[in-house]
Order: sequence, then C-alpha cells, then structure tokens
Amino acid sequence: MGLPARLLVLLALGLFSVAVYAQERYEVDLAEIEKEIGKAADKPYAVGGFFEFQPTLLGIDRDSAFSRVRFFRRDPGSLFDQYNFRLRLEGSYKKDIFAAFFRSDTFVRNDFQGWDEDTKLFEAFVSAKPDPGFTLEAGKKITKWGKGYAWNPVSFIDRAKNPEDPTEALEGSTLMTADLIRSFDGPLKTAALSTLLLPVYEHVNAKFGELNNVNFAAKTYLLLYDTDIDFMVLTGSSRTTRYGFDFARNLTTNFEVHGEWALINNQKTRVIDRQGRMSTREAEAISYLLGLRYLTELETTYIVEYYRNGSGFTRAELKDFFDFAGASYRTFRATGDDSGLRRAQQLAEGAYGRPNAGQHYLYFRVSQKEPFDILYFTPAFTSIVNLTDASLTIIPELAYSPMTNLELRFRTVFLLGKERTDYGEKQNDYRVELRVRYHFGL
Repeated sequence: MGLPARLLVLLALGLFSVAVYAQERYEVDLAEIEKEIGKAADKPYAVGGFFEFQPTLLGIDRDSAFSRVRFFRRDPGSLFDQYNFRLRLEGSYKKDIFAAFFRSDTFVRNDFQGWDEDTKLFEAFVSAKPDPGFTLEAGKKITKWGKGYAWNPVSFIDRAKNPEDPTEALEGSTLMTADLIRSFDGPLKTAALSTLLLPVYEHVNAKFGELNNVNFAAKTYLLLYDTDIDFMVLTGSSRTTRYGFDFARNLTTNFEVHGEWALINNQKTRVIDRQGRMSTREAEAISYLLGLRYLTELETTYIVEYYRNGSGFTRAELKDFFDFAGASYRTFRATGDDSGLRRAQQLAEGAYGRPNAGQHYLYFRVSQKEPFDILYFTPAFTSIVNLTDASLTIIPELAYSPMTNLELRFRTVFLLGKERTDYGEKQNDYRVELRVRYHFGL
C-alpha cells in the first residue's frame, strides 16, 4: 500500500474515531431554531446546497474482465487513489400560485488519468397551482415513480438509481406535466391523475430514445383501503410502450410492504457471444420487485427487496461477454490487436456495465440509529446479491454528524464472486471511501 493510500485510511479512521468517541455534545437552542424557522417562512426564496470531498481508495482486480477492458492501454496498478469534489446548488422561489426550482451539480475528479470535470443541470422547472387540486409544471425535473428503495422497474422516465446509493439525487428529464388530485370519503380516500409530455430531439432528452418524437405518459394514484396504488403507462415512438403498477401498505405502524410490476413491449437487447458475434434478442420484458421495511422498537431499520430484471442478461449471456473480453485481452497481449477490446469496452460502457446487468437480485440493508446513545451516529450494513451466480457486494458503513450542517460517512465496498460471475468480474475487489459533506443555505 502506497503512502497516499495509507494517509487516506489513517485520515478516515482518525476522523471517525474522533467523531464517534468524542465526549463533548453541543447544546440545541430550540428557541433560536424556532426563530430561524419563522424567518425562513417569511422568505419567498431559498438557496442552498452542499460541498463534498470524497477521497477514495480503489483495489483493482487486475484479472477481471472489466479491469482488462478498461485499463488495457494504461495500467493503474493494483491500487490507486481517487479524489472527488462535488458542489451541489439548489434554489426555489414561490410567489402566489407560481413557483420555480433548480438543482445543479458540479463534479470534479482527480485520479491516475488526471483531472476531469462535469457540470450538469439536474432540475430546473416552473410550476403553477391555480387550484389546490391542480398543478402545471414545465422544465427539467424528476418524476420519482415507484415504491422500491434500491430499484424502480416502473420508473419509465427517470434514470436508473445506483443501488449502492439509492437516495442520491439524479438528473431529470425535460417535460411538461399536469396533476389533478381529489379527496373523498369512504374506502377511496384520494385519487390523482398525472399526465406527462416528454419531447425527444437532438438537444432535448436526446439519450432517451428515437429522436424527433413527443412521448406521452400518465400515472393514476389511488389511496384505497389505506393502500397506496399507482398505475403507469408510457407510449410514443422514442421507446416501446410500457405499463406499470406499484403498491405500498403499512401492515402495522412499523412494518411496510411494497412492490412494483412493469411490462415493456418488444424490448430489444443486443448480446454478444464468446466469438464476438452480435445478435439482437427481442421479447416482452417483465420486471418486478417485492420488498419490506421494518423498524424495531430499538430503532433498527431493516430493508429487504427482491428484484427481477426482465431487461437484464441471462447468466449464459454474461458468461459469453466475459469469455469474449478474456479472449480479446489474450489476443491483444499476443499480437497487439486491440479491436476486440475496443468492442468490449463499448459494451462495458453500455448495458453490460450497468450496476445490475443480470436478472435476479436480492437487496438487504440494516441500519441502527444512535447506538450506545451516541447522538447523530448511524452504522449500517448493505448487501446486494446476484441470486443466479451467488456473487455479491457487501458494504459496511458509518455515518456521523458531529456538528450542524456537517456529515461524515466512511464505508468500504467489497465485491465477491468466482470467475465469470457478475460481481467477480467487476473492476474492483474493494473500495474504501470517506465522504465529507458540508451543507449551506441562505
């Protein structure tokens, strides 16, 4: 382990040792908080965000398919450091029936390849609410369809979550929406209809699908017998038509069950065999999710979800990709011909490189709020298992907020699996990261 790596680990352990075992506690002045809340309520605008620094240590599996495909020209070695910086800005304004919101994200990374910067506008939209039960919105925004925690198969508009960090904000899509909501007496407490227009042109939602089309989507929401139910549909020429359904219900105060089901018509999936021949598989893709969330009296939270990814690759199809990548690497070492590796690299940056490219996954997370009476401290453990090949990732983490507006998170990510398995062929054997996030606001 090199000197930067040792410094990273020592820094992480030092910060969390001080944070977790510090005996001093700061006093909370409730009167002052109420005064600040009153001031904020008088403002028609809000501006804030956070600055984040995340040093990361990556242990590379140099014999894995994704490592060979990505680093065949420039070998980073078995271990390298990465330093990530992020600035997130967001703001809102409200006046009478009108409102506006924006969220931007600037990400800067430094690693063995040098510096890289990427700035995106995550959301920017305006809304009008002429009636309490009617809202119009236009701009770039997230729809947030689905009840799942780690995955949302019915989220036909939004980008896919990263199941390792499912609560992180995503980039939205440019669209127009109209929402109508009504309340009733009886078993049906609430009903709502959301309609959506999503244009796809060269500079508007260009990655969504076929260009020069306007797509239509709708969601019907019902609160029926204390159960949240949604029905969704997306149709148009940019993507094939798809239908969805989800639900969530509290069986007891602390025990919730939820699920999702989605059907995609004529889903086309490009696959490669071990000889490098490409073909297209076209079929109806059915995806579904079933999960539960349980909170104990000791404030331990358990989340379990099973996800069937109908758009994913079978185990045989993943093995073929790994075999093709391995054969292409051997050809490159023997002859210098990198054409096969460049094809594999393109596939790795696409569908084969998705966080969960297979078909059957299990998600498990347990977190404990303030154990041993350590205020603002939450340890957690997460695991994602590919049920087809038994490969998995395990993620122990510690989160602590030692002062107002400051969050610390230290975690390690271990990827385990045999050769030619989902997690066994990932780029990393492990990842160690410290995230320091400071929030600010006006």
